[in-house]
Amino acid sequence: MKDEPTAVSQDVTVNQREVCFKGFYQLDRLKLQHRQFSGEMGPEITRELFVRPDAVCVLPYDPQRDTVILVEQFRIGALDKSRHPWLLEVVAGIIDTDETAQQVARREAVEEAGLTLHELWPVTSYYPSPGGSDERVQLFVGRCDSEGAGGVFGLAEEGEDIRVHVWALDAALAAVNDGRIDNAASIITLQWLALNREKVRSLWLS
Repeated sequence: MKDEPTAVSQDVTVNQREVCFKGFYQLDRLKLQHRQFSGEMGPEITRELFVRPDAVCVLPYDPQRDTVILVEQFRIGALDKSRHPWLLEVVAGIIDTDETAQQVARREAVEEAGLTLHELWPVTSYYPSPGGSDERVQLFVGRCDSEGAGGVFGLAEEGEDIRVHVWALDAALAAVNDGRIDNAASIITLQWLALNREKVRSLWLS
């Protein structure tokens, strides 16, 4: 049997926490101690924490045509490290109200891609960068009808300019393999769908 993690949040003592910056996101600085594997409390360490709302990402999938919907938009995080900072992604949004993750997925599909989602299939949830951020991302695959999909969407008041693409699932998987799709949520949902394609299609086409 593999060893399982045994430490819990009570094994961490936060001695000081200060807000260094607060805008659309927040940056906190913490001084803390945590229990080490020896059982003793370790020395005080300082860590910066990027505080942001949890996010929802959904891959719209048309099981009838075996196609997926991807959106393309400018991403500031890719500006300095990519020749083309317009990324191909799944539909995504943050949970910054009292909406559920499912409600966010459905709303964002309309806003970003002009799509109505039917069933939602939970994939997983994960921390994209736990070394410095508290964000957790919930992933779904959503059943849609891709006929007539396409165009440019997004909320003008949020500066969104989002182009919608309809891809055969196999073409999207090839884009993951050759690095054209290079963001975590898209890679995870597409690879999950590749592993579960027949099960999803058998249920959604029945």
